[in-house]
Amino acid sequence: MTSIDKGVGTGRTVRVGEREIYFVEVGSGPALVLLHGGGPGASGMSNYSRNVEVLAQRFRVIVPDMPGYGRSSKWIDQSDPFGDLAGAIGGLLDELGIASAHLIGNSYGGAAALRLAMERPEKVDRLVLMGPGGVGTTRALPTAGLQELLSYYGGSGPSLEKITRFIREYLVYDGSAVPAELIEARYRDSLDPEVVASPPLRRPSGPLALRTVWRMDFTRDSRLRDVAHPTLVIWGTDDKVNRPAGGRMLAEAMPNCDLYLAANAGHWVQWERADLFNGLATAFLEAAL
Repeated sequence: MTSIDKGVGTGRTVRVGEREIYFVEVGSGPALVLLHGGGPGASGMSNYSRNVEVLAQRFRVIVPDMPGYGRSSKWIDQSDPFGDLAGAIGGLLDELGIASAHLIGNSYGGAAALRLAMERPEKVDRLVLMGPGGVGTTRALPTAGLQELLSYYGGSGPSLEKITRFIREYLVYDGSAVPAELIEARYRDSLDPEVVASPPLRRPSGPLALRTVWRMDFTRDSRLRDVAHPTLVIWGTDDKVNRPAGGRMLAEAMPNCDLYLAANAGHWVQWERADLFNGLATAFLEAAL
């Protein structure tokens, strides 16, 4: 169990292809999978600590540690990370005998959810995406927050100072609202030796870097316009990691996409404005029932 799982729900590990995927399950009803972001020390339950119990009142909530994070296998195919993550999540649903599920995805997890909807549309019911990665992020210089995130394991390596700066200055709107205990727990979890040796989120490099960059930009992918799943995009107006303009791009490209811009929120809307997020997500997902 990671440092801030808090014992909510039942955790177990299943084999998906060559990987072990750890997840927590709680609640009953339609299946709802929560996919976390790619920041250092991230895990499913730490990302959604303010959401799981509320959502579990209406749904069968499944919260995996994405490949590369938490208690799941640490390797990711760096030539196509979003596709690899999507394949792992689709495989998890297969292993659990779930024909289709609603997906909530934050940042890296939002990119994985969107890619799964493209490649295995039958596995996805509705989508809720918060500041998803891969939405025009390769067409301009990275944001200051994304630069900070990508450099965490570089240079002198991970440190409490680095992760504190990333969380308080770039991840959220009001850094003073983040308790020191949360930051310290994320820091401890970021020190996993396998992750330090091979960080799951990194800048594409090598001879195939350009191809990887293109694969990681949904606005270059013609399949985006074919994603007809009802989709709710929630984006913090003060997001310093992924630009809020990405929300408008998705709303214009996807045929059934609603966009909500959350005031006084950064990249972590589900944590910063948990009551708002929980209400919006529940109402949107229950509209399908």
